[in-house]
Amino acid sequence: MARIHFSGSVLILAKTSRLNLAAPVLITLVLMFGFALGQRAHESAPIHISEDKQLTARLERSIPDLMGQGDIPGLSIALIRDAEVIWARGFGVKNSETKEAVDDNTVFEAASLSKPVFAYAVLKLVDSGKLTLDTPLTKYLASKDGKYDVGDDPRLDQITARRVLSHTTGFPNWRPRGDKTLKIHFTPGDRFSYSGEGFVYLAKIVEHISGETLDAHMKRAVFEPLGMKSSSYVWRDDYDSRKTFAHNSVGMVTGRGKPERANAAASLHTTANDYARFVVAIIKGTGLKPETVRLMLTPQISVGEAGHNSLNRPAASLSPAISWGLGWGLEKSDEGTAFWHWGDNGDTMAYVMAFDKQKTGVVMFANGSSGLSIIREVVDDTLGGQHPAISWIKYERYDSPARLMFKAILKSDAETVLRDYRKRPESSGENPKLTESQMNRLGYQLLGLKRVKDAIEVFSQNTVDFPEAFNTWDSLAEALMASGDKESAIRYYKKSLELNPENTNAVQKLKELGL
Repeated sequence: MARIHFSGSVLILAKTSRLNLAAPVLITLVLMFGFALGQRAHESAPIHISEDKQLTARLERSIPDLMGQGDIPGLSIALIRDAEVIWARGFGVKNSETKEAVDDNTVFEAASLSKPVFAYAVLKLVDSGKLTLDTPLTKYLASKDGKYDVGDDPRLDQITARRVLSHTTGFPNWRPRGDKTLKIHFTPGDRFSYSGEGFVYLAKIVEHISGETLDAHMKRAVFEPLGMKSSSYVWRDDYDSRKTFAHNSVGMVTGRGKPERANAAASLHTTANDYARFVVAIIKGTGLKPETVRLMLTPQISVGEAGHNSLNRPAASLSPAISWGLGWGLEKSDEGTAFWHWGDNGDTMAYVMAFDKQKTGVVMFANGSSGLSIIREVVDDTLGGQHPAISWIKYERYDSPARLMFKAILKSDAETVLRDYRKRPESSGENPKLTESQMNRLGYQLLGLKRVKDAIEVFSQNTVDFPEAFNTWDSLAEALMASGDKESAIRYYKKSLELNPENTNAVQKLKELGL
C-alpha cells in the first residue's frame, strides 16, 4: 500500500524494461553487500566558495557522472551567490528516446516547489490587507462553495491561512481517490502533517478574494513582477517544444503532464533560472514587507523526526533541526538557518535550498524518479555543510544498498539476489539489512516495471523480515493481485486487516475482489 512517498501528483507507473548494466551481477552484489566501495567521501565544508569558476567547473565534471550513476536522464541547476543568479546550466536529455538536449530554457515540473511560490502570493494578499493569516478561511468562503467540499466538521473553523502554509490543518496530503469530502484527522494547529490538500483549499480562497483564476493571479502577482517569463501553473503552447519528459527509475520515458487547471500544491512549470529568481526575491525581500518576509522564514511548528507524512502515525519525537515556516521548510545547522523545499511528482523531482543571511542558494530540477538520489552530493558541492533536511525527506541515495539491490535484480532476478541477501548476518554495521520501507519501495519499483514475479519475491521477503507490519502483507497482496492470484491476494489482504483493522486500502481492495 505505502509506495514511494511523493508530494505532488499521482505516481506514473512505468513500462517493462531491462537495464543494460555493464558489470556482471557478481560485481554489483559485491558493491551492494561489501564495504560500500566507490562511495563518495563527504566533507563538511563551510559555506564559502573562494572561486565560483572553480565550483562551476567542478560541477560540470561531477554532475554528469552522478546522473549516470543515478540513472537520471536530464537535470537543470542554478546557483545563487550574493543574492544573484550567477550560473544556470542544463545537463542530459529532455527525452531518453529522442535524445534532445536539456538547455537553459528547458521547462521542468516544480512539483511541490509550487507551494512556496503560492505562499508568496498569499502573503502579498496579507500585505495588501485582503487576507489575514489567522482568520478562519470559512469567513471568506463557505466550505462547499467553489466545488471544494471540506465537510461539516466543526474543526473546519479552526483552519486558517497560517495553518495551511505551515501544514498544521489536519488534512491528509491527498484524499483517497474517489472521496468527495476532505476529512480533518486531528485538531488544526496541534501538529505538523504535510498536506497538499490544504494548499488547494486555500487556493479557492485566493481565487475568491482576487476574482481571478489561480493561474491568472499567479501570473499577475508573482511571475510578471519577478520576471519569471517561463513559469506557469497551467500548460502553455510553448511548452510543447520546451518541457522535459518524465522518466522512471531506469531512465525510460513515462509521459509528460500537461495541466489544464492550476494546482497550488503541485502544477507549477518553470525553469531553474526562473525559480532561482524567485529565491533571490525571498532573500532580498522583494515584493513583501520586511516583517512579512521575516515571518515567512520564522518557525511556525516543530517537525517530527519520523518524516513529512506523519498523518495517523504515533507522535514522533521533535527534530531540533527541522521546522516549518510559511510555505518553506526551515533547517537549523552550524551554518545557520536555511529555507528549503523538495518536489516529487513521481517521475520528476526538484530541490531548493538557500540561506538568506549568506545570500546563497541552489535550485535543481530532474526529469527522473531517482532525481533526489544525488541531492546530498549536489548540496555538498554547492553549499557545503551538514544538512539534516536531506536526511529528513528519506530518499534513497544513488549508491545505497537498496538501489544497488534494485540494479542487481534488474540484471538477474530477485530470487537469485535475495538468496545471497538471506545469507548475510542479521546485524552488520557495514552491510545493513534493508528496512521495511526500503524493501517496500524496491518492490513497487519492480512492480512498476512489470517485473511482477520479482516484486512478489521482494514483498515476500519483507513479510519474513517484518511479519508484524500490516503494510508488508498489503503490498504482497497487491503484487499477487497483479499476477492474477486472486485467492492469495484475498488471504494476505485479510492478514493485513488482522494486523491493522483501520487499513482502508485493504478494505477497498477486498471489495474489488468481490468480498
